[in-house]
Amino acid sequence: MRSVRDFTAGVGFFFQGFGWVARHPRWWLFGLIPALIAFVLYVAALVFLGTNASAVAEFLTPFADSWSWRELFRTLVGIALFIGGLVLAVLTFAAITLAIGEPFYEKLSAAVDVLDSEQEQPWWRTLPRSIRDSLVTLFYVLLFTVPLFFLGFVPVVGQTVVPVLGALVSGFFLTVELTTLALERRGLARKQRFALLRGNKASALGFGVAVFLLFLVPFVAVIAMPAAVAGAALLVRTRLAPVS
Repeated sequence: MRSVRDFTAGVGFFFQGFGWVARHPRWWLFGLIPALIAFVLYVAALVFLGTNASAVAEFLTPFADSWSWRELFRTLVGIALFIGGLVLAVLTFAAITLAIGEPFYEKLSAAVDVLDSEQEQPWWRTLPRSIRDSLVTLFYVLLFTVPLFFLGFVPVVGQTVVPVLGALVSGFFLTVELTTLALERRGLARKQRFALLRGNKASALGFGVAVFLLFLVPFVAVIAMPAAVAGAALLVRTRLAPVS
């Protein structure tokens, strides 16, 4: 029962983030800039993948040249490649946007989650570590999501269990990415941040799953990104590492 309450509370922090940026529209517009840049890059990459999916599928399946049903097979491979690229785009959008807009979101997070000067870690000091940690997080994401992607082709299980597991895994790692700003400003290293989130797993999942589901909607991820950063800062300040 407590886990359900914590999960619901995690979802609530995301909506609190929307409330915060609604009360501070200047910060919302400020946070849109890197999200728009990342969105344009992702759209260009997905359009390129979509228009070249059949060629890539043909390149990857030379063994099917003699098959009578090679065209159907390669069409399915091309569709799978595009879907995989779309899923990867959703999973990495927050990390790439945060990397592009580190100074922007550092200021936004600091405006939501005000710390004493002695607690504060400047963004230029945390940026190299943030990029490195994002790559480590991406490795863990792929470690979980690649097997889930292939399990998605298994009848029944792929249409029921796998989407739920995928949303939970993706949600947790989205929370990892989005809370990095506020936790790094407190001087917490990657292992400490992971330990803190595992200790508050239900809240982390509630917040991240809500973000993940909304980020599945095209362009909504851009609009929601500042709210996600603000909500993550509120989650850290209120639930994960409250200021004493």
